Amino acid sequence: MGQGGIKGVAMCAAISLTAGCLADMGEVPFVARLNTGAETSVETPSDTAALRETPTKNDETLNVDSAVIQGLLARQTVLPANSAYDRVATAVLAANARAAETELRAARLRAEAASKNWLPTVGPRISLNSLGDIISQIVVDQVLFDNGRKKGERAFAKADVEVAAVALAEDTNDRVATGLGLYLDAAEAREATALHRVTLREMEHFDYIMSERVRGGVSDMSDLNVIRQKLAEIRASIASGQEAEATAIAELNAMAIQPLDDVRGQQTLMISAAAAQPLAVTRAEAEKERNIAQFQIDRANQLPGISAQGTVGENSGAGITAGGMGIGLGTGARLRALEAAKEAAGRDVAQATEDSNRTLRRLEGRVAATERQAGEARALTAQAKANLDLFQDQYEAGRRQVMDVVGVYETFAARQVAEVTVKYEALRVQIELARVQGVLADGDKI
Repeated sequence: MGQGGIKGVAMCAAISLTAGCLADMGEVPFVARLNTGAETSVETPSDTAALRETPTKNDETLNVDSAVIQGLLARQTVLPANSAYDRVATAVLAANARAAETELRAARLRAEAASKNWLPTVGPRISLNSLGDIISQIVVDQVLFDNGRKKGERAFAKADVEVAAVALAEDTNDRVATGLGLYLDAAEAREATALHRVTLREMEHFDYIMSERVRGGVSDMSDLNVIRQKLAEIRASIASGQEAEATAIAELNAMAIQPLDDVRGQQTLMISAAAAQPLAVTRAEAEKERNIAQFQIDRANQLPGISAQGTVGENSGAGITAGGMGIGLGTGARLRALEAAKEAAGRDVAQATEDSNRTLRRLEGRVAATERQAGEARALTAQAKANLDLFQDQYEAGRRQVMDVVGVYETFAARQVAEVTVKYEALRVQIELARVQGVLADGDKI
């Protein structure tokens, strides 16, 4: 056999050995993935159940050892069961593409691979000597001392899973908050439009009365024009409300698995700033652990390590090798720079905690303020209704003009709309507070 044939056989053998070593990557054999050819598959929402049902062998250890994941799993939703909020949340989550879930699955697989990094590695070595002969060997390499690099890689992979898990929780809570926000937009527009329709009927009644008075010469045409202008404004408000409702419902249906046009009702959420640790703080803690692990890897890379290496094949042998980055005059400065980066990771957590506490205090203040404003709005509406009843009685007794009653009724209608606005603002603040704390969905169901 010529040298070309020998090289070809050697290359085929090397490729076969490499494929065999990689065959355990993921749940799908490497060769099977190669056989798919040019076809590619795109995960759809229906694939997410399959993702959750394909645990890795390392998942149980990750879940038990990770305080971050345990904290995420323990979170309970504040949305009342079988409520309108719950129906909206279920519908929008069922249609979620869950890109963050795919990233979490990839992180889990990387963690499983890293959990085995202490085992020896096996790979082919093919060389061509000066005489043109091919020398093929199988190389077995076992790290004996690496200054903690392998341990750091395992810690990094574990922390990477925690960061991906927090990202999935954030993505899920953001999606639910978006869906509920659209639902409240539609509900507010619907309720305000209903009030405007009632106001329109009353103003049309005043328009009829004023038309008759103008026809009889009792009132001036200018008063009738004022009423008709108010009628035009009310009709414009009704049209605007209908458009706002239709837009919000259309957008909500676009992100839900089924139409939500018939869902009705609002609930006051039992939520406080102590419900759960804000997800921003949880993410910062997970990223801190990942940064510390990266520091350990980078530090180990600055120092020499020792490994045992053996070869099987032509010129078989074994030996101990030392390698790594050489120690020089700049090594100390590089290590101090890494220590500074480690300290910065801890300060990032402190900063995230401070920012989250500020956010929680602000939202708590807004919750209290909107509840107070809602109470004041109800009281002002009741007062405006009492004034309207009084003016109507005086009008019927002949002591008030039609335009006096029209002005008071307009004030009453405005107070009703303002009450609706404040009510829905309070509901939105509650949802935002729940989103920040990551309690818009059960952690174990995410």
